[in-house]
Formats: sequence, structure tokens, C-alpha cells
Amino acid sequence: MAKLKIPDEWWTAPAESDNGELILVTGRKATDEIISSGIFNDRIEVTWSYTPADKGMPDDATSTLMEQVHEALAAEFKKDPVAIITGIYTGAGERNWVFYTRSTHIFNRKFNEILAPFPVLPITIYAEKDPEWNEYREMLEAMTALASNQASGFSTNYNRCLCYRRHRFFHAFSPTSPP
Repeated sequence: MAKLKIPDEWWTAPAESDNGELILVTGRKATDEIISSGIFNDRIEVTWSYTPADKGMPDDATSTLMEQVHEALAAEFKKDPVAIITGIYTGAGERNWVFYTRSTHIFNRKFNEILAPFPVLPITIYAEKDPEWNEYREMLEAMTALASNQASGFSTNYNRCLCYRRHRFFHAFSPTSPP
């Protein structure tokens, strides 16, 4: 079997929480081969809660630490792809990373190894079986609908697409690069 190619192409779209705070949604592009492989069937969501600064975003120090953690996660899972990051949601007092993994046990061990050099972080972890990649598909569907509305000439700044995310609704605005 040929080695599975995991693309490193991303899109980002601004969104808005119910209370009007900014949420930046970032998703991985070109995942068809990964999904069809049937290898990554478990979804893990890692949530980092923080005290929001301006418009619901993290303050500079928290943002810098989040970026360092993200880079460490991305580098390790690129080197040893037991999991892939498919989505990142930042805003309204939370950063959520969405992973699909081959094994929750191996992910847990790797995740703890990756985070060992960092201070204890205010995170929670949620896992469930998702062999159909429903969360990822819902995120793409919402962003694709938005891009379609943009192409139809609807208002750029106020065109909203309601999509479901972790038992809450938020409004997605025009993506900076359509999925």
C-alpha cells in the first residue's frame, strides 16, 4: 500500500459566536484520500479555554503560547501521523483543535509527550467515533455554502451561514479562501 499523503493546505474564515464575538475557523483542504482510507475513525477535540481579550480573541501572551503548542502538535503529527489536525476554531474564549486519529490510546500518549515541555494548560479533551467524518463534513458544508452565496453576489460582509459546532451555533462569514 502506498504511503498516505496528508496535505498541508488550509483555508480560514471569520465567524461570529451567538454573542457577537469573533471566531476564526481554519480547516484542512484536500482530505478526500485521508477520509476514504478509513484509517482515521476517531475524532478528538481539544479545547483550551481562556479569558477573552478584544473581540473574544486570546491576549498576546496566550496567543503566542497557543501558537507554540500548535506548532509542536503539527510538527509531531506530521512526523508520526497517528492523528491529523482537520480544524481549528479560535474565539469566544476557546481554542478548539479537531483531530482525527487511528487510535485514542496512541494519541493520548503522543499528546502528553508533545505537551510535556509546556506548563500545565487549561484544556479539556473529548473523543468519539466519527468514521464518516461528520464534524469535518459539516464544517466544509457550511463554508462551501458561504462561498457559493458569495459567487451568487450576496453581500460579502453580512452573508451568514448558520452551522452547528459543538452543540452551539455560530455565524460564518465569507471565507478568505473557499474550501
